[in-house]
Formats: sequence, structure tokens, C-alpha cells
Amino acid sequence: MNMKTPPVSLQDRVSPRDLGGHILRAGFFGPEAFFILADGQILIGEREAITPHGDAILACDCDGKRIVTGGDDGKIIETRADGASHLLGHEQGRWIEAVSLGPDGAAAWSAGKKAVARDGKGQVKSIAMPSTPQGLAFAPKGYRLGVAHVDGATCWFPNTAAEPETFGWKGPHLDITFSPDNRFLITSMQENQLHGWRLADKGHMRMSGYPSKTRSLSWSHDGLWLATSGAEAAIIWPFAKDGPTGKAPRECGIRPAKVTQVAFHPKGLVLAIGYEDGWVMLVRLTDAAELLVRAGGDGAVITALAWDDDGKVLAFGAESGAGGLVSLPL
Repeated sequence: MNMKTPPVSLQDRVSPRDLGGHILRAGFFGPEAFFILADGQILIGEREAITPHGDAILACDCDGKRIVTGGDDGKIIETRADGASHLLGHEQGRWIEAVSLGPDGAAAWSAGKKAVARDGKGQVKSIAMPSTPQGLAFAPKGYRLGVAHVDGATCWFPNTAAEPETFGWKGPHLDITFSPDNRFLITSMQENQLHGWRLADKGHMRMSGYPSKTRSLSWSHDGLWLATSGAEAAIIWPFAKDGPTGKAPRECGIRPAKVTQVAFHPKGLVLAIGYEDGWVMLVRLTDAAELLVRAGGDGAVITALAWDDDGKVLAFGAESGAGGLVSLPL
């Protein structure tokens, strides 16, 4: 019988927290961790909770300097490290179900069948989409917004007169991400697969074989690997040269539970993996070594993972409200 060696444990380095509600996102303002809850609370460090919408948060994004949230009140609100919040936009009568942060203070959101972009100077532009935008992401270079929707994706330069560029592929597209080197555009799909395009020539890349939807995507710091959720292991696709076409992905952290969250270390080839049964593990790609952060078994579906800027602390959160911070040994 092939017995897998149990991973080395870091559980004694975890500071657990019970946050009392579904955790949508975790992140850091410098050394201070924050958690965004579906019920509308933003918890920064040990300070009193902030409730910018006064009700549920439907979508959120963060970049280490600010948090942007969208709610069923139609408001898009930015919150800074000091807890100060201000209104970026208000789509009367609409639910805000997708938001993204961009360069130089930019932000974007969806409202009905349009995508809206607001630059750092407050100039707002919008564009009609063929269906409700499901995912938004800014490109790593230039002021360019990618939008995922039914039958493909659209890339748009909001502050130019250039025509939006379309990337077609039949079916509903959900999440969207650009590679860090700006060479690839990737979307997750309703059909339990990923689709990608080379931006230079619109060449297609199809990444399939998932037993469930892929809703968490994370690029390695060098841009050569894309980690994904949706299987009983983190599925990691190679993106050197022409991308993953004709190449098999790596599988890390194989367990009898589906992966729900992935987050690459900001400086090294170490991947944080969260599972539907509450487990959290770290896997080093160079030798597949595993470190156990949290042993689950309590049904706490992991819904948030985030590293601080130096990669010394990992924050995690679950649908049940269970959360925590783990400090890595130096």
C-alpha cells in the first residue's frame, strides 16, 4: 500500500479567529490583516468593524492600499487602511456583483449589462456588454479592462477612442485574469474548464478536465504558473513560452476534498491551498513538500487566502466565519 507521508504541521503557529460570518476576502494593509464579510462588515486588525454599505457586500477587491466593495444598494465604495470610506459610484436600482481595482487609483464595476471604469482622477466611462459581466480584471500594463461575459471576453481601453477587442468562445465565462507579463488572457467557465487566448494573435488555449467550477485563480510571482481550484488537488498550468497548449498541468496538495482557494506566495514558488473541508496547506513546487496550516473536518469551506507583501504571514477565512493568521518560520 502506498501510504502518503503526513505533512509537517504549522498549526502551532496559527492565531485563530472566529469572525462570525461568511468571509469573502482577506488581505493586508502593511502588517495589519483585514477580512471582508458577506454580511457587510470589514474588519481591519483589532479595530471596530466598518460597515460601508450598511448591508450585504456582494463583490470585493483589494490591492494592499484600498478595498473596493459593491453591494445590493447599488453603491461602489472604497475603504482605505485608516478605515475611511468614500463613494466611487452609485448605480441606482442595480446590484453590484463584480468589481476590480486597477492602476493609479482606478476601479471598475459591473451594473446590469454594462461595465464601468473610473480612473484615479474620477473620470467615469462605461461600455455595453452582450450580457451581464461576470468577471472584471485590469491588465498589468496600461489602463485596460478585461470583461468576462457570455461567449467570450472583451478588452477595453476606457480612456481612448479605440474599439474594444473581443475574444470569442461559446459559453458563459465567469472569472478573468491577465498573466503578469501581459501575454495571456484567461477565463474560467460555467462548463468546468478554463479558456485562454494569446493576446498577440488571439490563439486559443483550452484547459479542461475539472470535476467542478474553477473560481479561484492565482499566478506565481514569476508569471510562469497559474494555480487553480476546482479539483481534489491544486491544478497548476505552465505558462512559459506559448502557454499550456499540449502540456499537462501539475497537481499539488492531492486530498479527498475539493480545492476551493489558491494563493501563490508573493516571492517564491510556494502555494497556499484551501479545501472545502476546512483544511489549509502550503505546497512548495520545487520538491512538492507539504506543510499543514489548518486541519479541517469541521465543514468550514475555505473561501479566502491572502499573503502579506513579504510572504511572512498567511491569512485564511472560511464560509463559517472561522479565520486565522499563520506566521511562517524564517
